[in-house]
Amino acid sequence: MKKVLLIIGTAVVHIGLIICADKLTHVKRKGALCANTASYPPAPEVRFRDLDGKDVSLSQYKGRVVFVNFWATWCAPCQAEIPWLIEMQQKYPSKGFTILGVDVDYEGNTVVSAYAARERFNVGGQELPVNYPILRGRDAVADKFGGLLGYPTSFLISRDDKVTKEIKWPISYQELTQVIECQL
Repeated sequence: MKKVLLIIGTAVVHIGLIICADKLTHVKRKGALCANTASYPPAPEVRFRDLDGKDVSLSQYKGRVVFVNFWATWCAPCQAEIPWLIEMQQKYPSKGFTILGVDVDYEGNTVVSAYAARERFNVGGQELPVNYPILRGRDAVADKFGGLLGYPTSFLISRDDKVTKEIKWPISYQELTQVIECQL
């Protein structure tokens, strides 16, 4: 009897945690998302390295809406959202939008470069490569964003250099589109 109660209690706690996690990671209504950005925290001052080893600073994108996406080549949810990101990078560049794909793999640039060169993603029936900058980031960079609990994790940065949203998987295409469009 005690084992049954323990199992039921554990299940109830897990369900509660799942509900809380769901509420914390889902996007709120559009009105709340598109509020004035004055109260949001400033984007951190970070430097990444591109796949050629050159420094890229987040500040060089000031004035644009930037979607900083932390991902890894081995991460299945990361791969699932890449076609959406490719589509959004195609759709919104004229509106001042940029995606920065920040790879967190511990392998060297050779592995990540080879992955970027060979992988194609189904976007509207076409097999397309990643069309946004792929940068390298380690724990120190992630820590400046407040740390990461899993992948993918993304941060939306407004034109006025404020972090307006942290987005953790899972998120729907519609929610992601809404989050981005309200900043454009």
